[in-house]
Amino acid sequence: MRRTLPLLVTATLLFAACSGSDDNASDNSAGETASTDEPSDTSDTSDAETETESSDTDAPPATNPDKPEVEIPDEIPTELQVTVIEEGTGPEAAAGDTVIVDYVGVRTRDGVEFDNSYDPRQAGVPASPFPVVLGQGGVIAGWDQGLVGVQSGARVRLDIPSDLAYGAEARGDIIGENEALTFLIDVRAVIQPADPADAPTEMGVPESEGATETTSTDLVEGEGTELLAGQTGIINYVLFRGDNGVPLESSWEAEPVPVPTAEGGFPGFVNGLPGMKVGGRRAIVVPPADAFGPDGNPQLGLPAGTDMIIVVDLLGVYGQATG
Repeated sequence: MRRTLPLLVTATLLFAACSGSDDNASDNSAGETASTDEPSDTSDTSDAETETESSDTDAPPATNPDKPEVEIPDEIPTELQVTVIEEGTGPEAAAGDTVIVDYVGVRTRDGVEFDNSYDPRQAGVPASPFPVVLGQGGVIAGWDQGLVGVQSGARVRLDIPSDLAYGAEARGDIIGENEALTFLIDVRAVIQPADPADAPTEMGVPESEGATETTSTDLVEGEGTELLAGQTGIINYVLFRGDNGVPLESSWEAEPVPVPTAEGGFPGFVNGLPGMKVGGRRAIVVPPADAFGPDGNPQLGLPAGTDMIIVVDLLGVYGQATG
């Protein structure tokens, strides 16, 4: 389930992690927008085991007060049960879509929690939602089936029989053999797959040299939800050299990526994304001071003192605004 993030977004998420933001929506998944302890068919350890074995001597992360409580069903499910607690809006998730979620997972028989995305994984690193690409078998079958049809903003409960969870395989001390599981899931965004053929090219991208502040121009006006300062945007982007328009990096061949706009995030996005609406395309001119500094980024192919132009397509929004 984990992906290799492009360099620009990796830097963005590192900025956010180092800021120590309390905003729950600022990418936990950070290093990738996803935890490694999600309900995957390939994981062989539970959070309980991971935390027990950790050698980190820092104080344990505080429990997020916004984490919801999970109500378990009266009977152990023998088939998948999907309960919509709060309705969402927008496109319904289908196979191939990326669904960004927060979740709490408990043992159905007694409600004992084994995992969640709300609490920080380690001290000083904000928690963040988890991206699921439906229909690829990267998560347990109960998720792959139960999240089909969900909409952005929905809260659903999945009561999953053992054969659609981990079956006869125990997972640590909490998830036993043939264990039914219950998840309370908040759907932050539903992102439909993008066609790489629609990615922006250097044609029509303005050149820039000697910029002193981040500025933006909407190439296509969006009609969806407006991204406010402090929230996280789900984007596709292409990064261009400002002086000659040469493309340096693109997310279009991979999955959409989350970028936080909270204080302490990557300045080019913090200053350039707010006000954009879902469905829009924006060109953001970023001077070195709001990017990688005066030395540029040789690994990206960005020389010292060179402006960047980031052309962004905004696909989804979640999190709390700060203003």
